[in-house]
Amino acid sequence: MAESGTRPDESERFPRQGSMSSKQDLIQWENASVETCTILSWLGYGQEIIQARRDAYREYGKLGTARFCGKATYIITGSKGEGLSSYLESDVDTLIVHNRVICLEDDVNSSSFPGEITVLRSLSRRSYHGHCRLLLEGRGTTILRQLNDAFCDDGYGRELLSSDLFVNNWSNERLTEGMVQHERAGPSIPNTLLGYLHHDEVHALHYYCPNILSKWAARPRHWPPPEVAQRVVSLGAVLTPVGFKGSEYQHVEWRVCFNVGEIELISNLNDTQTKLYVLLKMIKNDVLHPRKKEVTSYTLKNIVLWMAENNPQASFHKKSILQWLHEALDALRVALITLELPYYMIPERNLMATSGLDEEQQRTWISTITDMLNEGPRVILRLPKIRQCIVAHPEPLRWYSGRRIELEMLTLMRFNRKLICMDENGEVDDTDAIMQALIRRENEVITDVRVRMMMEGSRVINARAIFNRILM
Repeated sequence: MAESGTRPDESERFPRQGSMSSKQDLIQWENASVETCTILSWLGYGQEIIQARRDAYREYGKLGTARFCGKATYIITGSKGEGLSSYLESDVDTLIVHNRVICLEDDVNSSSFPGEITVLRSLSRRSYHGHCRLLLEGRGTTILRQLNDAFCDDGYGRELLSSDLFVNNWSNERLTEGMVQHERAGPSIPNTLLGYLHHDEVHALHYYCPNILSKWAARPRHWPPPEVAQRVVSLGAVLTPVGFKGSEYQHVEWRVCFNVGEIELISNLNDTQTKLYVLLKMIKNDVLHPRKKEVTSYTLKNIVLWMAENNPQASFHKKSILQWLHEALDALRVALITLELPYYMIPERNLMATSGLDEEQQRTWISTITDMLNEGPRVILRLPKIRQCIVAHPEPLRWYSGRRIELEMLTLMRFNRKLICMDENGEVDDTDAIMQALIRRENEVITDVRVRMMMEGSRVINARAIFNRILM
């Protein structure tokens, strides 16, 4: 990015051709790639702030788990847990895993669990890959009411755990003051707190599946390294209450998920791979605009994970990000043409099988992505955030980026401190000195931004509006 004076023409910095036919083309691709990586860091996707987010949400999960007193494990998942979205940029995905229930793979011994644990056996032979039904093998002495009331007869005198009943039972729980609950979305119970904090809450069960995980770990690969693969195996799996769309057993089926393991995998991507994932999510939101989740961030995450596994790590660097974006878009185009994309953890499960993609949308997206591939590095100009940074003067952009990152880190610290200062009734001790210091500094940062905005002619002076705009 030019530091001063006349800014280079976009056509000069972002050549049109979709393939490199000369050394000059390669240099242009590399220069555009380096600039893109710099811009992404300024936008809040640098390694420091990403790691700060991961640490903050992991700590919040530990604090939340402590409040459950051993009954459940509280985990922030999704883009927040991965550190790839700012405080108000997207919903907070929360996973509550109930600790007094264990689900076992078909042929795993169940004799080693204490009496208070409810033991369920997975039946996967009649379900689609990555899904199963759950048969009661032993009812624990301390069983959740929401779980106990979700059993139904399988027609042979055995008790099956209904995923539909399980979600519905949790949906009927009393809401926190200021919370509005929304219609169920798959396994999640969405809600909005205070009108602007959006959460997707999923209640899940531990799933012990050594055969699935050992099969994944045994694959030949460039990445992740063996020690990371073993950590992923040790983190295990969960079952979430949602069946395979269209299955005759859908109301009693559960989906196998590896939320914590996948956070570990995303945390071990290098800087270029992480930014590649961010770019793909921007393309989904700003170019493709899916209406019914036909293509999701999860789809794109799996493309990135497969690319990382199948290629040498050294080939992913800041000079190559746009070449890898080209490869990833091509992989997405193939998935849209064939309606096939293997799930990274269980390749037999096709992530496109339930996409609900109609023919018109399919043709439109294939055409759009083909055009994007032909644009070469200029494809990056389709993304509003990137385009705005390219035309902006670098000095105020860097200044604003610094304030934005500081404000988000302060907010994340306050986010956790609030839980530490909260009593069993949900009341927060507002006199806490650390909390007051964090709020004071947040207000100072917002004031700095507001003053600069006013000097530049902006009419937005409301502190809350500025806070929300900065952290979206």
